[in-house]
Amino acid sequence: MSLAVSALTGLRAQEARYMWDFGVSLGMSGYTGDANEEFAFRRPGIHADLFGRYNFNSRWSGRVQAGVNSISGNTSDMNNALPGGADYRFTATVADLAVRGEFNFFPYGIGETYKRLRRWTPYLGLGVGVVMSNVDSRSYASLTLPIAAGVRYKPSERLNLGLELTMNKTLTDNLDGRDLADPYGIKSSLLKNTDMYWALSMSVSYEFGERCETCHRID
Repeated sequence: MSLAVSALTGLRAQEARYMWDFGVSLGMSGYTGDANEEFAFRRPGIHADLFGRYNFNSRWSGRVQAGVNSISGNTSDMNNALPGGADYRFTATVADLAVRGEFNFFPYGIGETYKRLRRWTPYLGLGVGVVMSNVDSRSYASLTLPIAAGVRYKPSERLNLGLELTMNKTLTDNLDGRDLADPYGIKSSLLKNTDMYWALSMSVSYEFGERCETCHRID
């Protein structure tokens, strides 16, 4: 019985004070695919997203986000030329919607030292989403697998600042347009010959929905 109480107490000690936070991220976007096989941010675009997060405790949270990215590519300055020496360039607007889980390496929080909370922590995120790319007035859709790594810092009790690198792996080779889909005749699969887009961003968010640590019940 005492062991169960201790376990419950330990779990409550890790609870985040506020359940929700809402924020915005801004930064630059990049792309890797048949029109850019090297550095993802060689031709940087603009990234922006809105997100909401539910904090299960000081370590785990769930996040929903909607974002937009501009990406571009040009095969003329690639080391590996396309078959037949063809050149291809594109610009695209990429819109996405994703859900993901996030894990903080340290108990994240401020103001309650007995919980051993830290004002900053590295974190990882993994999820699933959908993306739509608009290239030359044509639209292409795909599932995505977003993988994120970053650092967040809490300058005050409800405010959060973050720096994040996100890789979005798509399950299609059409992110850069149909004219560049499968130029080498290699069949796409989950692990090969698919396009990816990236985001390097800074975020700010505000927490709300304070948890009731001591609830008084009146019968």
